[in-house]
Amino acid sequence: MPEIPQWASEALSGVYDPCCREKGISVVEMGLVRSVEVADGRARVELLLTSGWCPFAARVLTEVRERIEEQPGVSEAEVEVVWDEVWTTDRLSPRASRLLRFLPPPAQVPDKAAYIGRELR
Repeated sequence: MPEIPQWASEALSGVYDPCCREKGISVVEMGLVRSVEVADGRARVELLLTSGWCPFAARVLTEVRERIEEQPGVSEAEVEVVWDEVWTTDRLSPRASRLLRFLPPPAQVPDKAAYIGRELR
């Protein structure tokens, strides 16, 4: 994963995919920000989506652009969804992964009753 500049991570830490806002998981923690580059005051941000059918994509793109354009040295920002890489759960921050608690594939759970019993505690 490319490094995201610290200033960009901080600027985008208050931008939420609406599906994760209630849990306080930002687009940065979700791993949706693939790259941020700035040249001559123009920023280019690449985002991944968790789903190509995300009904909130336009709102997230607008909010990311606005936050980046507020940063010193940035006069204009272009935000683009990239399709050459698929978002996967390994992009989640450790905190986001703990909060979302994705289930393992069923084939990896030999004793389903024991697994459910442990997780419900």
